[in-house]
Amino acid sequence: MKPKVLLSNLAIAALSCAIGFLLSEFVARRVLSPSDYLSVEMIQDDILGAVPSPNTLAGGFDEWGFRNRRVPKASDIVAIGDSHTYGNTASMRDSWPYVLGELTGETVYNMGMGGYGPNQYFHLLKTKALQLTPRTVVLGLYIGDDFENAYLITYGLPHWASLRLLPTEPVNSDIWETPPTRSWHKGLRVWLSRNSVVYQLLFHGPLLGRLQGETQIRTAAMGSEDVVSLAVPEKNILEAFRPKNVLRVLDQDSASVREGMRITFELLAGMNEICVQNDVKFIVLVIPTKEMVFAEYIEHQPHLPLSDVIDRLLVNERQARTKTFEFLNHANIVFIDVLPALRNSLSNQLYVRTSTDMHPNRNGYRVIAQAAFRDLTADAQK
Repeated sequence: MKPKVLLSNLAIAALSCAIGFLLSEFVARRVLSPSDYLSVEMIQDDILGAVPSPNTLAGGFDEWGFRNRRVPKASDIVAIGDSHTYGNTASMRDSWPYVLGELTGETVYNMGMGGYGPNQYFHLLKTKALQLTPRTVVLGLYIGDDFENAYLITYGLPHWASLRLLPTEPVNSDIWETPPTRSWHKGLRVWLSRNSVVYQLLFHGPLLGRLQGETQIRTAAMGSEDVVSLAVPEKNILEAFRPKNVLRVLDQDSASVREGMRITFELLAGMNEICVQNDVKFIVLVIPTKEMVFAEYIEHQPHLPLSDVIDRLLVNERQARTKTFEFLNHANIVFIDVLPALRNSLSNQLYVRTSTDMHPNRNGYRVIAQAAFRDLTADAQK
């Protein structure tokens, strides 16, 4: 075949593939919700640290940049939180705020965003949540990183300097910082993850994603010094854990962790006061780490890699939980601890099966929503 003819055929084939891809993307966006698949691109903000970029706002998120179909004029319940409230690894309909709305029959607006913490929760309550005139605000407090986020934002952004008590030192508040891409194909994958539903379906969809995740867990011990895998077939348990980083952000001997907890408690007290002044019920939904949920199977297990790290993490998380509950009780803030409900449902595969993401899956979020619903219903009947 002549080179000219070959090049012409290749060009036609490439054009056909491009047209087919664009048509598939168009259909996928019409049939599916883009926010269930696309990654959120964040840009810097002086108060919140980062906010969704204009590109993200055009990708299936509401006018405020959150994971809802629209911003309503009013909402019975507003849920504020981080990625555990946003619903990482699950669809919009499977996030715990959405399920809570189904269970209660009330409107629930999801104001969760990955990387956000107590400072952002406080600001969003004052500037946006109250605009929806809710009867109830439910704050998802994730024990695993909210204290660290409070410290980083407070000491990293001048806007929050009034909360500081420790000597100032350089702190990087960019929790969303993306490592620089060293190759064109890595950069292309990042761009596609933010802009292509078809790409996410093909490479991170239910079938291939689950297969890749289970393979990662089973081979974790051979390929990483930071991952611990756990398999209990008779209980339908196949999980991975990354305890080193969680221990770092919960270490009660760390001055920055203790400061982050103090800041968190101060902001929670402020949020509660704002809600009281506006006749809004304020509830804190306490979400534990994955390690605490599976403590029965991973604590005091010397045969597991990093068993000493896991044991120390669980000791420190229990201390952090105790301090948190003592503060909430003292401040007369209603709270819901979802740990018992998660532990009672371990055989239902509550977390996404992968060694890289420690978030719950749709099953885990439903358990969280059900626990919140039971406590909300019981409290309303008092």
